[in-house]
Amino acid sequence: MSKKKIIAITGGVIIVAALAVFTIPRMFEGKKVELVAEVPPAVTVENPELRTIKLDSELIGTIEPDSIVYVTPLGAGEVTSVNVQTGDQVQAGQLLCVIDTKQVETARITMETARISYEDANKNLNRYAVLHAAGDVSDADFQSIKDKVELARLQYEGAKLGYDIQLESSQITAPIAGVIESFNISVHDKVSQQSVLCVIAGEGSKGVTFYASERIVSGLNAGDSLRVEKSGMEYQGTITEVGTMTDQASGLFKVKAAVAEGDSLPTGTSVKLYVTSQKAENVLTVPADCIYYENGIPCVYTYEDGILHKNVVTTGLADSMYIEIKDGLNADAQVVTTWTSELYDGSRVTLAE
Repeated sequence: MSKKKIIAITGGVIIVAALAVFTIPRMFEGKKVELVAEVPPAVTVENPELRTIKLDSELIGTIEPDSIVYVTPLGAGEVTSVNVQTGDQVQAGQLLCVIDTKQVETARITMETARISYEDANKNLNRYAVLHAAGDVSDADFQSIKDKVELARLQYEGAKLGYDIQLESSQITAPIAGVIESFNISVHDKVSQQSVLCVIAGEGSKGVTFYASERIVSGLNAGDSLRVEKSGMEYQGTITEVGTMTDQASGLFKVKAAVAEGDSLPTGTSVKLYVTSQKAENVLTVPADCIYYENGIPCVYTYEDGILHKNVVTTGLADSMYIEIKDGLNADAQVVTTWTSELYDGSRVTLAE
């Protein structure tokens, strides 16, 4: 390419550039260019509120009557008669069965012997009373005869008391009114003092017995309420006893509760129950979603005059909705409930309407 052509091309580029410089400003003549400032993000806030936070624990319990008696004999022997069966309603003092014991027969013989001796001594006293009145027996001899009669009387009464006790022991009666939950003996069965003849569930409302860990028991007290569920029905209960020693078999603490209107619950069946294991009453709380953790340290963000502030807090008990704030906030704080990772301590924000 010749120098003239190169110069001509270069000159053309310069002319086009110059025209562009003069033309572009004219294109924007009469048009207003605006620079729009970035709008601060909007957040919602909420004041901390006083609430009661409860944590419920689900456990399994066993239905039992409020009062239950395990009937055992006072002596060994053979069952000679049975008067009731499982499921019967009995009254206090009602005869359940009779046990023939050797002690009863021995006591009867002893009583009869003492009775005969006492009657003979009394007859002898009557004869000597006539002689004493006639002056044929001295006062000292007559007093000695009277003393022997008194001794014979005491021996007879003692023997009769022993017989009554043995007879009562052989006749097994119901110590309380209620329903016979189990009766596992028949005529001619041999029983001992270690034998459980029957189990009687007392009249009245039912109760529930359950076992709980140390963490749960530490929050339970007599008088606390609980909820019992069985076959779709719900019952209210009240804790009556909290064990202070662990059960050797389970390593857990035994707890008993009364169940109101639970008469229809079968004795010995398992039920689901709910107890309040932890509770914080009238404490300052915020929504659980407001808490953020930085290096394991809980904090919340608060709003004040258009600026976000990070507040390190001390938390307490929490449920699925709220968490207790022990330190780091007061009731007047405006806690941010819509904080995101785009916001930070000191960032400028606005309140959402």
